[in-house]
Amino acid sequence: MKDKTIDYILRATWQAVARMYNEEASKFDGSMAIGFALLSIDKDDGTPSTYISNRMGMEPTSLTRTLKTLEEKGLITKKKNPDDGRGVLIYLTELGKEKRELSRNTVIQFNNTIKEHISEDKLQHFIEVAETINDLITEKKVF
Repeated sequence: MKDKTIDYILRATWQAVARMYNEEASKFDGSMAIGFALLSIDKDDGTPSTYISNRMGMEPTSLTRTLKTLEEKGLITKKKNPDDGRGVLIYLTELGKEKRELSRNTVIQFNNTIKEHISEDKLQHFIEVAETINDLITEKKVF
């Protein structure tokens, strides 16, 4: 561990998490991107598509592909935003709500498993370190 760089550890860990989520999602004809998108949509009131891309940290073109997939699978419907004719609101279908709940339970199971194996103190340190890294990058203090 001593010889590994911080970015390597972050990358390797995220790739392992993504692989784990994709393997689990594939059992339900889904993917991590689909699950994350479903979790980013308000289950009752719908969500503007621009909010989803911001929340997911995705480029609009990638989100467009993901939303198209969600629509093709019958998980969402799109409706014009009554408050802004240029915008679109994304709503979950009943099937979308079921798949959203599956995604939610998967994330909760992951979090609970991690909490069973890592002390609250260590988790708090991890969160602080991750937030500091994000702040340094956001504030352009690295490059």
